[in-house]
Amino acid sequence: MTVRAPILTGLACRCPRCGQGRLFRGLLTVRERCEHCDLDLKAADSGDGPAVFVILLLGAILAPLVFWVEFGLEPPFWVHVVLWPPLVLGAAIAMLRPLKGVMIALQFHHQAAEHRVE
Repeated sequence: MTVRAPILTGLACRCPRCGQGRLFRGLLTVRERCEHCDLDLKAADSGDGPAVFVILLLGAILAPLVFWVEFGLEPPFWVHVVLWPPLVLGAAIAMLRPLKGVMIALQFHHQAAEHRVE
């Protein structure tokens, strides 16, 4: 079996084992099984990790941009209202799916599992 790079496989939103099957069946809904290698993906859970990374990355990128626009260009308030919400929403949605794929691929690669007390 070929070892696949989990970051690249996750960014491509592909199955973490075979790299061929699609990981999602909707915007953020993970498939139950890989359509190519039949890997059980029901236990794949990225939790809130991708959302945290999206918030941190977007904040680091957009906050300086907002300040630059405000203090450099001094636009009227309505420009901010029209400009930033669609930009933030679109960027968050675009980033969330690949980051969720990366988290799932890294969990598979490192064989992460829930702690179980027996």
